[in-house]
Amino acid sequence: MGLKDATFRWVAAAAFVAAVIARVPLVPADAEQTNTPAAPALSAVQLAAGDQAIENPAFPPGKSTITPKDEKFLDDLESRGIQFYIDSADPMTGLMPDRAKANGGAGKIASIASVGFGLTALCVGEYRGWVAHQEAYDRSVRVLRFLRDHGPQEHGYFYHFLNMHTGERAWNSEVSDIDTALLMAGVLTVRQHFAGTELAKLADELYERVDWPWMISPDGTLSMGWSPENGFHGSRWRSFNEGPLLYLLGLGSRSHPLPPAAWRAWHREPVVTYAGLTYMQCPPLFTHQYPQVWFDLRGLRDDYADYFRNSQLATLSQRQWSIDDLSAQFPTYGPNLWGLTASDTEGGYTAWGGPPTDRTRKADSKIDGSITPAAAAGSLAFEPRLCLDDLENMRAQYGVKGFLKYGFVDAFNPANGWYDTDALGIDIGPSVLMAENCRSGFVWQTFMSSPEARAALTAAGLRLYDSSDARPTTSLYTSNETAGSGG
Repeated sequence: MGLKDATFRWVAAAAFVAAVIARVPLVPADAEQTNTPAAPALSAVQLAAGDQAIENPAFPPGKSTITPKDEKFLDDLESRGIQFYIDSADPMTGLMPDRAKANGGAGKIASIASVGFGLTALCVGEYRGWVAHQEAYDRSVRVLRFLRDHGPQEHGYFYHFLNMHTGERAWNSEVSDIDTALLMAGVLTVRQHFAGTELAKLADELYERVDWPWMISPDGTLSMGWSPENGFHGSRWRSFNEGPLLYLLGLGSRSHPLPPAAWRAWHREPVVTYAGLTYMQCPPLFTHQYPQVWFDLRGLRDDYADYFRNSQLATLSQRQWSIDDLSAQFPTYGPNLWGLTASDTEGGYTAWGGPPTDRTRKADSKIDGSITPAAAAGSLAFEPRLCLDDLENMRAQYGVKGFLKYGFVDAFNPANGWYDTDALGIDIGPSVLMAENCRSGFVWQTFMSSPEARAALTAAGLRLYDSSDARPTTSLYTSNETAGSGG
């Protein structure tokens, strides 16, 4: 499809959005005083129809909706989150923690995924002028050099958790391919941001050392990990979740690429329909967010799906599910107070979310009225206005205890007054980076400038769609049966 066709497609989409908006009367500021009836809330289907303009890769997703007030809020959210990675990094190893106290005080265990988010966050900080260029460079090169020389790894894959101070394997953790992928996404980002430097050479060494096919199982999918005690895990990256990040990074490798067949091997399931929206579902929202923190998939599709649209629909569905279902049990949930993804809870860490993948099942019984701010923050690039309204309301109502030194606490419960005392690197990361993508596209632009990212899209068969491909209420281009088989 040529530039002329692409331009026509997005102009037509913008015109369609304007028509949708025109059919919904705006509520005057003095509606209550004049007794003017409030405009009816838009349904999930109506919201999805208006979302096509957000997917225009020519502009940041929030371009038409972010106000000066929103910019101040995002400045605050991002700068606080970036400070988490600065304050809590070990001064010798450069490793960044899995979690820290929400008001300051790092833990003793590093997560390699947190390091990937942190490296990218340092680039954002330098871009915004909050972190000095040399400081961002020095911090980044310190951790890359340590990982290259001392980080325990197997075939280039790193252990999930490391001792912050020594780099030794922690908690008997596994060699994790998905966490290595999150690390490598940050490694490539920082390489592109500091191109032509010693840091860039270190980043190349780390990325090219990963032997991506080592994790391939007989069915062509990737194992979820390996340990010296038990070998490869029986679990596979076979169904829809955050796994596309891993497959794409492997496809883009120059030294040890995954075969293109690996992209077709995983199942595009489960497929659900909720509130008139049909999409691939994994209930915790982070699974829809992590791959697209770095890979800009706007306006792209393969033979199976439009993955950016899938994340939009998942976000809209979770918001609507909170309004329709969860609010019946916990009245604090509503259109401007929603969001669940894997997070801390009052009883420990859990991977919760929704709607359920099977509509005959009730919601997760562990859901207790809690809110995970990273759920909405990580979807800022998919649904800018809805997520901003949610997050700004959270801070206004619950910020005294819920918005601290590093931004939002990991979770809080408006229903019973519980507030987490910790902030998690893997939740702060997508919050900061998707906020930046929402308003500038900086992370996408930096990461996608790498030849590996472009090679990955080609190997996966991801291509521009044309106007005939637009399907506002579904992300799928195949039947459920074909989508479920991966090819």
